[in-house]
Amino acid sequence: MEYLLIVAVALLAIIAVVVIFNYLGNRQARQAQADSVAARAYAPRDPFAGADDDAVHGNPRNLVPGDMIDIRGTTYAVRGTLRLSQDGYEWTENFVDTGTGRKSWISVEDDPDLEVVLWQELGPHTISPGPYTLDLDGRRYASAESGQARFTSTGTTGVAPSGLMAYHDYESGDRRLSFENFGSGWEAARGEVLHHTDYRIYPSTTRGM
Repeated sequence: MEYLLIVAVALLAIIAVVVIFNYLGNRQARQAQADSVAARAYAPRDPFAGADDDAVHGNPRNLVPGDMIDIRGTTYAVRGTLRLSQDGYEWTENFVDTGTGRKSWISVEDDPDLEVVLWQELGPHTISPGPYTLDLDGRRYASAESGQARFTSTGTTGVAPSGLMAYHDYESGDRRLSFENFGSGWEAARGEVLHHTDYRIYPSTTRGM
């Protein structure tokens, strides 16, 4: 009888230890989960980051050939993408086409905020980069930046698969004027900064397949 009592007490002790360890383990797990939620909720973050906008309108940083983008009611197909880099800084330029003869470019860069610009090529023109200011169609543009960048090309872009290009950019409010040289002389384009509500992106159904 005394032996059975000892066994019963030992079993009760083991059960008590198991219950205590389970309780402590569950409490630690709940605390870790609460800490993780709090860290996500209160962690320092950029108040102007556009994660919610990207969820609704799409992330233009991820544009690739085959994607579609609607800009103010006009739908463009992305035919090619240039990825450019200079001293660790990167941006993209996307060749887009409506399929009805209207062709444009969309540049995407973080400097430091996201800037998306819709460009229209000017074709042969008398102006060329160099001066601090340039006048075009009654608007004065001021020099913003210039330099050289390396590029790689995917899809249809009209330039080599890779290489070095020169550029000179001008600004006037939300308007842009850009000159680029991929080895065959300066090409000019006029651009307009797009707000995130101006466009909506429809990724290709083949992306990631």
